[in-house]
Amino acid sequence: MLLHSRIEGEGKPLVIIHGFLGMSDNWKTLGTQFANEGFQVHALDLRNHGKSFHSEDFSYEIMVEDVKQYCDYHNLKDINVIGHSMGGKVAMLLATTYPELVSKLIVADIGPKYYAPHHQTILAALNAVDFSKKPSRAEVEEIVSGYIKDFGTRQFLLKNLYWESPEQLAFRFNLKVFNVKIETIGTALPFENTFSNPTLFLRGDKSDYITDADFETILHHFPSSRIETVKNAGHWLHAENPVDFYDFVIHFLKKNQ
Repeated sequence: MLLHSRIEGEGKPLVIIHGFLGMSDNWKTLGTQFANEGFQVHALDLRNHGKSFHSEDFSYEIMVEDVKQYCDYHNLKDINVIGHSMGGKVAMLLATTYPELVSKLIVADIGPKYYAPHHQTILAALNAVDFSKKPSRAEVEEIVSGYIKDFGTRQFLLKNLYWESPEQLAFRFNLKVFNVKIETIGTALPFENTFSNPTLFLRGDKSDYITDADFETILHHFPSSRIETVKNAGHWLHAENPVDFYDFVIHFLKKNQ
């Protein structure tokens, strides 16, 4: 099955891969900006996310094959890739598995290392919603806010609400599979995997996903990488400081084009 996507613009392909519980819609504004700079933007919905298909099979290897199949179907070659968080892990594995496919790689606020499960509160909030009671949007928000105090995180999660039928709300993502496969999200990039093309790692200055101690591991896997810090931004750096995020990315993509 083919991944759902938003395609915009003409030019060199730029594939954007969202993070855990995200979707292509999160990248609408930035996607349009990149399209206006001469890129054909393909913002993907990964399996079990957004409008893409649901499946009990969920691993980085499988997600990479989904992206490869998508690129083959659309005849995309010599692509640039942006991946955020879990999408960054997919992008790293894609580039190191199919180096001939990827021209430049941009990884947003995630490293190649193993991350211990840390989405327990978010999953508890989402599992607390009983859709069989036909809750309203406001009622779902009230339930989720009991667990998640941060407004931005709540808004990000609630973007996934949609009307499955006239009286029935649902989440677009496949929560049932995430409950079982949550360990998958933190998997490390295999030690032997490397990618020698230009790579840009961006980290938020308020985020601890990439620390200075991770630089050595990053350079082992990505010897041609640069690591830059986006100011006044946490893990959702592209949403919290889109101006600086865009500047870093566009300068990197345009360099020696």
